[in-house]
Amino acid sequence: MPTITKDAKLQTVITTFEVTPGTCQDLLDELQVACNDFVSKQPGFIGAAIHVNDAQTRVANYTQWKTREDFQAMLRSDEMRAYSRKFNDLSRGFEPVMYDVVMTSG
Repeated sequence: MPTITKDAKLQTVITTFEVTPGTCQDLLDELQVACNDFVSKQPGFIGAAIHVNDAQTRVANYTQWKTREDFQAMLRSDEMRAYSRKFNDLSRGFEPVMYDVVMTSG
């Protein structure tokens, strides 16, 4: 399970997808399969969460990894490339971005 803390020594990745209400659920289904069947089993994987906006036009996938290199190795795998092609077919586009947590509140 993801835990958000400022001083954690891990890599946070947020991937955003632009979708239509007609493809949103299909993408959510594919993301869940990819996470459960492949991503969660990769070295360095810590946790993931998937978010969708009310209009079903944006999906955000939040993942945490032990290291940047763990995430990059998963991303470059043949299996992830195949999933990425499916994600691309179901969205107008998507972009994974690596982040550092600089503040938390509450």
